[in-house]
Parts: sequence; structure tokens; C-alpha cells
Amino acid sequence: MGEQREASVSAAAVAHSSNMQRVKVYRLRDGGKWDDQGTGHVAVDYIEGSKEPGLTVLDEEDNETLLVHNITSEDIYRKQEETIISWRDPEAATELALSFQEAAGCSYIWDNICDIQRNLQFSNLGGLEVGPRPASEHLEASRVLHSHDESFRSVNGELRELPPVDLSNLPLILKTILEGGITDQMRVAELITQDRDFFPKLLDIFRMCEDLENLDDLHMIFKLVRGIILLNSPSIFDKIFSDEFILDIIGALECMISPPVLCFFLFLP
Repeated sequence: MGEQREASVSAAAVAHSSNMQRVKVYRLRDGGKWDDQGTGHVAVDYIEGSKEPGLTVLDEEDNETLLVHNITSEDIYRKQEETIISWRDPEAATELALSFQEAAGCSYIWDNICDIQRNLQFSNLGGLEVGPRPASEHLEASRVLHSHDESFRSVNGELRELPPVDLSNLPLILKTILEGGITDQMRVAELITQDRDFFPKLLDIFRMCEDLENLDDLHMIFKLVRGIILLNSPSIFDKIFSDEFILDIIGALECMISPPVLCFFLFLP
């Protein structure tokens, strides 16, 4: 009797895990139509033949590969509602999305993506360090960022304020902008537009890093400005396209984007 109960519990656990990982893969086609690429099970693991972590989706019927995507610190991921994660894949030159059967599975994969990007970001900030950082250092870096992030939130998890704009806080500000859901992103946009000193301080840091030819921090500022633009907030656009800030905003993006691509990026509809 006990063995039957254990077998039943084990089968239920396997089914729950399978449901958590069950996703539909969508690809955005020309004309704005999302094409269903199939249903399968998603996992976060090291890509075969690579030392880089990524997302893989295997078809639930024939185990064929539906998706292989390397997770990098450059990618901008969006969590929409409770069950969708989307991003632009540079290799596919289009938008991709995963639609999860269960919100818990979406949250689990989202947390994994955020942790990987956070660890990659800290590796990029290693300056002259060569080679991969020990796992213990990655974990400590993630712990420090998480503890600092919590200090800017209320008891119910709502973002109360942004970290102060200074050079040491740039990774934390970037994390705050990129990792939130729709509600958090709206709150971040609101806090940025309410803070009169946000852009002046950020662009002062940009000019200082430019004068010092500090490429690591210029790269960080580029990603931060790009993330702010992708919040798609009209009130933020009013600020960054103002005469006061536009030249420095373009300068911050020019560090990493060629001029033709920059023009396309800035004037997307």
C-alpha cells in the first residue's frame, strides 16, 4: 500500500514538473504575425558543444529540437503577464517568445535567465581578469545584488525608489530596469521621470568615463540607456529627445552601435 502511494506521489511530481516546463515556441514573422513553432519542454542548461548557458526546447512528441538560444548579457528579455517570455534573437533576426502552460514554470525559467545575466554582467565587470570566475564568486555577486535590490522595495515587493545614480550602482540600476515584469517596468519609468537628477547624473558619469576611456563602464552605460529606451515610455522619450540630453544620449549609444544602426534604433516606431 505504501509503495503504491509513493509511486502515485512520484508520478504526480513528474507530471507537475513536465507541465511546468511545457511551452509553445513562437516566432514573429513579417507583418507582425506570431507563428506557432511547436510545443515542447524547455530547460536552462549549457548548450551542447559550448561552455555558454542557454535555453533549449525539445518537441514533446518526437524530441526534436525546436529552439536553441544562448543567453548573453546583451539580450533584452521581457516577461509579459504571467506566462510569456519574449526577446529579440540576433541570429534569427526576429522576435521569439515562449508561452508557458503554467505561471510557475515561467517564473522559474525567468529567474534562471536573470541569474545567468546577472552573473555574466559581473564577469564583464571583472576588468582585467582573465578566464571564468569561480562559481562561488558568481553566487556571492548575485547575493550582493539581490540584497541591495531588496533595500529599495517595500514589504509587498513594490519598487519604492531607484538606487542612487553613481558609478558603483550602475549594475544594480540595470538589473532593476531589465528584470521586472510589466508593472515593475511602468514603475521604473515613473521613478526615472520623477527624478530630475537621474539623466544629468547618468550623463555626467558617461562624460567622465568617456574622458577616461573607461570601456567597461561605457559598455554598462550603453546597456543602461538602451534598457531605458526599451521601456517605451512617452515621458522618458520627452526627456531623452530634449535639446538638453539628446546629444549625450546619442554619444552613449554611439560607443557600441554604428551610426546607421543607431539611426534605425532611435527612430523605431
